[in-house]
Amino acid sequence: MNAVLQKIHEIGIVPVVKIDSPEHAVPLGKALLAGDIPVAEITFRTSAAEESIRRISSELPDLLVGAGTVLTPEQAAKAVNAGAEFIVSPGFNEPVVDYCLEHDIPVTPGVNSPTQVEQGLYKGLNVLKFFPAEASGGLSLLKSMSAPYNDLKFIPTGGIKTENMNTYLSFPKVLAIGGSWMVKPDMISGERFDEITRVSREAVMMMLGFSIEHIGINCKDEDAAVTAKDLFENFFPGRTEDLGKAFMLPGAIEVMKEPGRGRDGHIAIATNSLPRAMAFLERHGMQFDESSAKIKDGVMKIIFLKDDIGGFAVHLFQK
Repeated sequence: MNAVLQKIHEIGIVPVVKIDSPEHAVPLGKALLAGDIPVAEITFRTSAAEESIRRISSELPDLLVGAGTVLTPEQAAKAVNAGAEFIVSPGFNEPVVDYCLEHDIPVTPGVNSPTQVEQGLYKGLNVLKFFPAEASGGLSLLKSMSAPYNDLKFIPTGGIKTENMNTYLSFPKVLAIGGSWMVKPDMISGERFDEITRVSREAVMMMLGFSIEHIGINCKDEDAAVTAKDLFENFFPGRTEDLGKAFMLPGAIEVMKEPGRGRDGHIAIATNSLPRAMAFLERHGMQFDESSAKIKDGVMKIIFLKDDIGGFAVHLFQK
């Protein structure tokens, strides 16, 4: 997959931005970065789009910026010359698609029918925008429409919000989602950039869905593990499972019969999307022990952080 589209997949959420003044472009970009969404699609719905893209591209290199609502090859050229790294069109705009393909620019045209999907396939595209998502029939239509096309991915946009974002993101053929709820025009024009940061971070945390799966406690031997198990059963009565190397108690506590990873034990943190969680944590300076990855049916299920936290090894767990 193209590197830009892969990055969009890892970020998971693409803010669709209508901006009226280039003066707001950099503060908006900083607000998105602070909210852990390092991407923005600046729509060509206003005359400020080209200059806004130029300012963000020049001053915020950590923010992946693209252009949306691109209706002509001329607009695509202006966007790319200003620094846009990807192009989005609302419908299957063949001249725009052809221009982008000729110039090796990632492009995701909008589709909402099998005929349009097959136009994309004919052009060699493997990622398409599903638009307008909710008005066209939502996830139900997307599942039906995409069924014959195994290798295609989609970016649903239109009517996406916090209440339905994870229903889309849980569908394997969804590369990412697009939405404007965290960058509403009045939030930008009113310079409520702290609110943009807050709403953006809330969306990211909802997308990742971090939760404690279990806590593993290291014991020196099986006798010590039995003693610990018996004590913990006072807090968490119920069926304790003997897993061979450990006891698993109902309270999501795993008592190890011998020392395992971590000085004191390990913490398993579940997430809705292990790839997106890894990318998020790497952006925050964390590293992973690639040798610890456990893969089933071609999908990574578990991976440990390289460094312990507070004496505990930490691993992510795909829900």
